[in-house]
Amino acid sequence: MTITTSLAGSKKAFALSVLEGLQRTPKQISSKYFYDENGDRLFQQIMRMPSYYLTDSEYEIFDLQKEAILRQLGDRPFDLIELGAGDGLKTKVLLRHLSQKGVSFKYRPVDISSSVLDTLQTSLREELPNLEVAPLHGEYFQVLEELQQLGDHQKKVIFFLGANIGNLTREESQSFLSRLNDLLSPGDMLLLGVDLKKDPAIILEAYNDAEGITAAFNLNLLHRINRELDGNFEVEHFKHWETYNPLSGETKSYIISKVQQEVEIGAISSIIHFDAWEAIEVELSQKYSVEEVESLAKKSGFRLVKNFFDSSRYFIDSLWIKQ
Repeated sequence: MTITTSLAGSKKAFALSVLEGLQRTPKQISSKYFYDENGDRLFQQIMRMPSYYLTDSEYEIFDLQKEAILRQLGDRPFDLIELGAGDGLKTKVLLRHLSQKGVSFKYRPVDISSSVLDTLQTSLREELPNLEVAPLHGEYFQVLEELQQLGDHQKKVIFFLGANIGNLTREESQSFLSRLNDLLSPGDMLLLGVDLKKDPAIILEAYNDAEGITAAFNLNLLHRINRELDGNFEVEHFKHWETYNPLSGETKSYIISKVQQEVEIGAISSIIHFDAWEAIEVELSQKYSVEEVESLAKKSGFRLVKNFFDSSRYFIDSLWIKQ
């Protein structure tokens, strides 16, 4: 298999990732490739679903505990760097409060999706016209390393919300957070949003909605491969499948081939064979206990400052500081 040489930039990275993932046994494609323009739109719909408790739970934390969060951040000027900013729905609650309180800060949203950043910046101009916003497009560590190389000694407050840490395995989470710690200075802070273990039925309903929006979101990955990588996936021959393991806390999403078939992907000059009912793993959503979150902070070189919970204790925003 080869990559078409005319591909450039992010599309080449997408093609390489698809090539590597479909060569694996079992097959696997990273969930970060869900987020093209259509994927962004579908995910906004998911976040508005009543069954998708994660957004409402974290929004409640910010809405009801914004003053308590502000007190913990201190009064020193800082850059508020949000990794995976999305549409900023929840963050705007805190941005508005910080602005009203006269806090000196710059908002730096980071996202792999340029369309999301454009939409977010436009909405912030309308809603918070006096807010200083400096969007950063790219991979998280690439952006953070670039900021570090600039030699900016401004205090950093990192937001990693929406349970995005759950898209990594436990080992990957530990590595990610340790690497993040290495790029920060003493006194810098991290607010980490984590989905907690709870009734398995509640978790499954959030990721396997009856409306089929999550299924459309996941299957859009195949449409994206068709559009951008010259694929010929017949999407109706695949289905979305969701599982949750209450022992490990792993929620996993799969795209399953309903028939034996072959798919050609022009950009990687290859034909991919699928057996009937063969699966592609496309997303992990890891759930944690409170004790596991606190252990993660310690092992990553942070000190726990304070945990903020929603009223149902479905979700936690855990504030850490680098010592």
